[in-house]
Amino acid sequence: MKILILSDIHGNLQALTTVLDRVKREFSVDGCILLGDLIDYGMHSNEVVEMIRQIPWPVLANIRGNHEAAIFSDQRDRFSSDRGRQSSAYTESILSEASRQYILQEMQSGGKHEFTVDGKQCLAVHGSLADEYWKSIFPDSELSGYEPYDYVFSGHSHFPHVFAHFYAADNPATRNKKKTVFINPGSVGQPRNLNPRAQFAIWDTGTGEVLMLSNEYDIRAEQAAFTGQVDDFYKIRLEAGI
Repeated sequence: MKILILSDIHGNLQALTTVLDRVKREFSVDGCILLGDLIDYGMHSNEVVEMIRQIPWPVLANIRGNHEAAIFSDQRDRFSSDRGRQSSAYTESILSEASRQYILQEMQSGGKHEFTVDGKQCLAVHGSLADEYWKSIFPDSELSGYEPYDYVFSGHSHFPHVFAHFYAADNPATRNKKKTVFINPGSVGQPRNLNPRAQFAIWDTGTGEVLMLSNEYDIRAEQAAFTGQVDDFYKIRLEAGI
């Protein structure tokens, strides 16, 4: 199976549209993992939710991110800046009833979800086990607690990564090692790794190969939708991926 992995779309319709168009054109995808933060910062939260509702592949995991939690679990005070809290308040004010019902009924609460694919034990978590919504996984993070999983999919940081960590295990057949692969596809709509392209990943469950991909999109068209409802910071940063 080939699995599309998307995270942190953040109301960026142009970015999501180009990613889905490319996936449909170039890849034979069997399923999708959604790692949260469909909404906020961008001006097209409702349109993004509607587009995600219509994706043609089975959804293996669909977890809420901290931006959904800020609105639906009363966590807005955890944003690190006033502009973040103001953006969240604006997004809440314009969410359609259809978007609200999708988030409440279709997205898994708690920031994480366990599932199995092709016999592989998987964890989808927006942030990390240290804090499911608000603390990211990085390659140099303390990684205890992930030993039961073969694959861990996370978002939140907006920094893409794929790496393997080897735990001690009582298993002579594997030379007493247990491997867990950590995958963060990066952000579709608000990248922060100095690459302004929309970022996503495709995982081949048979070979274990992970394609870390990025796609150009019409940044100017997306910026044109900003008309002062949120801080221009979220508009300007799209140009450089910061």
